[in-house]
Order: sequence, then structure tokens, then C-alpha cells
Amino acid sequence: MTINCKGTLIDLNVPRVMGVLNITPDSFFDGGKYKDEKTIVSQVEKMLNEGATFIDVGAQSSRPGAELISEKEELDRILPIVNLLINEFPEIVLSIDTFRSKVAEKCIEAGGALINDISAGNLDKAMLPTVAQLKVPIILMHMRGEPKNMQQQTDYNDLIHDILKYFSERIAKSRSLGVHDIVIDPGFGFSKTLKQNYELLKGLDLLLSPRLPILTGLSRKSMIYKTLELDAKDALNGTTALNMYALQKGASILRVHDVKEAMECIKLSTALV
Repeated sequence: MTINCKGTLIDLNVPRVMGVLNITPDSFFDGGKYKDEKTIVSQVEKMLNEGATFIDVGAQSSRPGAELISEKEELDRILPIVNLLINEFPEIVLSIDTFRSKVAEKCIEAGGALINDISAGNLDKAMLPTVAQLKVPIILMHMRGEPKNMQQQTDYNDLIHDILKYFSERIAKSRSLGVHDIVIDPGFGFSKTLKQNYELLKGLDLLLSPRLPILTGLSRKSMIYKTLELDAKDALNGTTALNMYALQKGASILRVHDVKEAMECIKLSTALV
């Protein structure tokens, strides 16, 4: 339950927080909010001070229905931010949220520490070999299709069984190529209905069978605000409630917009052990 990030072993037996930094104009919650160096540095400093172990930076929106931007546009957006953050925070553990191997390669070369691929290597067949060559950890997420069509692909024979089968294949493929450090993300909100998201969360502990760390990304998602009849900006309390449940079900990493509240969940969850 440890991963090697730029020579530092991070123990995931103790739950960790991954702070989200979206530099896209169209992300579902904070799209367009962080668009200049001052606001980006300020937000990252805040998340690090509040206890984030990882900062996840992404330049391609993965909200339902999102259109894909070009590789060049993604690189033009993300690479300057990676360089900025490495310069401002030399010890930062940057997760690169991309499904493109070239973006992954350039960002790791610039100082990134791990790759977060929403497609688990399915949208770019060079991704897993590239991660193996770079010798960095990867987060493999469950999704069908791509963001623009994933919500039309929600038919499962058995949701948890089908997801476990997906991860079994993706983990085996990764390991056969020489990828050693793997985290799995069940992909809440990706290729899943509202009801399926809750079925998945209820059965999250069943995904512990591959004996790998689990990342959960529940923060302010529609499964929360639609259930509560709110919108994303009012979904922090609901996020906290479900993060606490995820920790009790075995989550190792909480990927969130609100680091302080997630750290409080971890502290309270640890006190219950």
C-alpha cells in the first residue's frame, strides 16, 4: 500500500487527500476559476497548507458530455502550470490528470510525480508503456467510452463484478508492461447512473480484493447534489458525508475540491479505528 513518487515512498495505509486543480474553462464545478498564475498558486498553497498530499492538475474536462480538446491545446494549457507549480513548490507531488501519453511524458519530465488516467490506458494505447518507461505510479479509473458518450454506456450484467473484471484486465496489462505502482478509481459519475453510483459506493469494499489502494472522487458530483436537490456549489456537506462513508469502506485517497474538510474526515475516521 505504498507508492513511489519521485523517490519518496508514500504510505497509503494512512488515508490521503488529493486536491483538485482544474485549469479548464468548462469543468463542472470550478471551470474557469483558476485562470492566472496568482489564483493558481494561491489555491495550491491553500490546499497544501490544509494537508493535501497530492495535487491533481488537469487541462481536459471530463464532465459528462465534454468534448475532447486537441493534444496541442491540452499541452499548451497544462505544461506551463506544471512548470509554475514545480518552481513555486519544489516538493509538490503533482498528479497529472490526462489520458494522453505525450502529455503524460512531457509533464513527468517537467516534474510531475504520477499519472491519473480516466480511461486506464484505453484511450491511448501508448499510455501504459509510457508510464512503465517513466517509472511512475498510475491511477487507473473505470469508465466506458469517453466523456462525451459515457453516460450512454451504463448497462451492466453485475455492476461490481463487471468493474472488478475491468480492473483485473487493466491491472494485468499494466503489470505485464512493468508498471509497479497502481491505484484504482471506480469512477463515480463515469458511465454510471445515479442509482449505480450509490450501489458502487455501498459495495466499495468489494474492490479491495485486488489489494491495491482505492481512490474515490466524489467531490461535489451530481450523485450528491441531484439527490439533495441542490447544485454543485452547495454540495460540500453531502461530499463530506459520502467521503466519511468511503473511508469506512476502505478508500485510501480522497480526491476533493475542499481539502480541509476531507482532512477532518480522515482524522475522525482514524479516531474510530
